[in-house]
Formats: sequence, structure tokens, C-alpha cells
Amino acid sequence: MSKETLDLWFDTSCPWAWMTSRWSLEVAKVREVEVKFHPMSLNFLNRDKDISDDYRALMDRALAPMRIVTAAIAEHGEEVAEPLYTAIGTRIHPGGEQDFDKAVSESLAEVGLPAELMKYGQTDDYDAALQASHDEGLALVGDEVGTPICRVAGTAFFGPVVTPAPKGEDAGRLFDGVLAVASTPGFFELKRTRDQGPNFD
Repeated sequence: MSKETLDLWFDTSCPWAWMTSRWSLEVAKVREVEVKFHPMSLNFLNRDKDISDDYRALMDRALAPMRIVTAAIAEHGEEVAEPLYTAIGTRIHPGGEQDFDKAVSESLAEVGLPAELMKYGQTDDYDAALQASHDEGLALVGDEVGTPICRVAGTAFFGPVVTPAPKGEDAGRLFDGVLAVASTPGFFELKRTRDQGPNFD
């Protein structure tokens, strides 16, 4: 039996993408699923949008980590995407690290990637590659969403947005439901208003 592929587009600054990524890795433990991580940029997405000053400041800070992640993937292979994202996200989200440069620098060391990759945070050397991955994700779902974007069974969607991230068989059951709706011709949307913030337990 071949494995199902779950593609996930992420930005390291997004707590909801973080929650979805933790769910996806739980799914891989209980279902025949391979998770593939793809960079996108909330900075790119919001560049020309009317957003609050606070969110604009976050978007300005969010670009460098995604440039570095993209450079790491380009220079060291797609297999570094998940461990590097996990290391960075663990520091930023449950760890509460506000200094993104510190989070990324420590994460590069943790996963055995060269510190020299930090230089790409301040250059546009890999912006074309980041834009291409970003555009690939958005082309699947439209530009009125952000992260996370997931693709499974040939269908992509924003979400699932969930907190806390289900674990074990609970994660598997959510995936079964996601797979069911993704496999339904003409299915587009399920949504309700969030009434709680991300819970990193």
C-alpha cells in the first residue's frame, strides 16, 4: 500500500501553521502518510494589503526566517525542511522566543546546518525560490487565505486550523475526515469562528 502524501505550506511565524504541522506529524505516526513541508511567506502575502502596524511589524520580522529556511532547502535538500522548521517553531511558539534571529541561529546549530545560512536572511538571493513555493501553494487555494495550506488526495485547502493539535488516533481520525472531504468532488469549505487562541500543549 503506497503512502498518501500530505503537503503542508508554512511560515515559521504563524502559530496556526505550527499547530497544523504538529498534527500532520502525529498523523504520520498512525496512518500511511508522508508529510512534505513547503515554505511560503506571510510577508509576501501581505505586502500590498492594508494591515495593522503591529501586524506589519511582524510581517517585516517574519521574512528573514523564511528566506533562511528556503536557502537551507535549496542548498541542503528538502529533507532539512521539517527538522529545521520544528527547531525554529519550537522556540518561537511553545518557547515564546521573540528574537527570530536567535531562534533561527540556534536551530541551524541544533540540526547541524551551517551558521553561514544566516546571511540569507538579509539578502534576496533565494526570494525567487521562496516566491515560487509560495505561489505554488496559493495557486491551489486562492490568495484570500494564509497559512497553513495543506494538500492531500489531489485537493488543497486552508487548514485544518485546530488547537491543541490532536495526538495519536485523534490525529488520525481528523486526517480521515480531511481525506474524506478532500476526496469529495465539489467540496469547498467548512468554517466556524475561532473562540480560542493557539494552545501548544
